[in-house]
Amino acid sequence: MHAAVAGVSQMVGEAGDGVCIVDTDATVEQFLRVATIRADAILVVVEPFFTSLETGLRMTRLGKLQGYERVALLANKVRSEQEGETVNEFAEEHGLEVAGLVPFDLRMPDAEWAQSAPLDFDPDAPSIAAIDELAGRLAEEYIPDGAGHTGEGR
Repeated sequence: MHAAVAGVSQMVGEAGDGVCIVDTDATVEQFLRVATIRADAILVVVEPFFTSLETGLRMTRLGKLQGYERVALLANKVRSEQEGETVNEFAEEHGLEVAGLVPFDLRMPDAEWAQSAPLDFDPDAPSIAAIDELAGRLAEEYIPDGAGHTGEGR
């Protein structure tokens, strides 16, 4: 996996105007492998419960130690406003950024059972809307004039 990620990220870096999103296994080993590759930001995906948030805190610290300026949490499977508040409060207590909250969405496992990409399975799903909104914000921050993001989750 490391060689493939390194190759893709190198091509994007050489092009100078692309976006490369890497989704790795949730292990420290994979995180450290990816953290050696130059990136503008690292999003650490967490779920809204204590052990996941604590792991996310450790991963953000590792990212900072690797020299990344922006290492933020992305909360996934958020089931309620209270869970979202829990994530935000934890982040505030520890001086962490929350890049976004993706709601719990039963369409995700349904898409997997249908052997379909979630975007193809239900492009109007709440989780897809949240991810699209995050992608739009990241594109505005890291790509001149937000080029390359259609605002349609595609």
